[in-house]
Amino acid sequence: MAGLEGKVTVVTGAASGIGRAVAERLAVEGMHVVGVDLRADGPVTVQADLTSREGNRKAIDAALEAHGRIDVVVPNAGVQHVSSVAEFSEDRWDQLTSLLLTSPFLLAKYAWKALVDSGDGRIVVIASAHALAASPFKAGYVAAKHGAMGLVKTLALEGGPHGILATAVCPGFVRTPLVEAQIADQAKAHGLPEERVLEEVIVAPHAVKRLIEPEEVADVVAFLLGPGGRSFTGAPVTMDMGWTAR
Repeated sequence: MAGLEGKVTVVTGAASGIGRAVAERLAVEGMHVVGVDLRADGPVTVQADLTSREGNRKAIDAALEAHGRIDVVVPNAGVQHVSSVAEFSEDRWDQLTSLLLTSPFLLAKYAWKALVDSGDGRIVVIASAHALAASPFKAGYVAAKHGAMGLVKTLALEGGPHGILATAVCPGFVRTPLVEAQIADQAKAHGLPEERVLEEVIVAPHAVKRLIEPEEVADVVAFLLGPGGRSFTGAPVTMDMGWTAR
């Protein structure tokens, strides 16, 4: 895609799922991709714990040391926990908000000068339809994703004068290990057999009853980073199979 060749992007959660698909797609487009994850797999070049300040600083410093610049940050790393509010683990709440909300803030903060220097800095947060709507038994995830949407709006307003664009990609349920791993917990929370969870819980909010593929999300990210994405900032880019039309 014109305009992406040679640019440097930091993609978190790059070992699997959406992050891996995004990292691989952007590499095909000629970008230098710094993939970050807790585990080394696939396109991961930096291992870091993104629930800590040190881990987020490590990710940005590694990109600057390797390439001398950063043009794009794609905060994508995520985790899920399914539980009622009354039984929701406080430690899991802290983990969710650290990874889904605080990490995007820290990545933007630590990369800010480099993004300004880029002249065409982009921040694309992989949010979720849960940045716009809620589901039961997901208090931590929903609260953090709503917060991430507010963060994107603020980044857009502060970044605008410096040429920085910030958007939030908000997919519905995507075929990822994160979604597959919650089937048992969803079955327990909803009192259903596991084989009924996909249809009756996971894709139930979708108007079109299918999972989104990670590569579809990667396509949207690539578009936002290219010339066609220059008018998108401070807003959700919703690809939720009709979920939030309700």
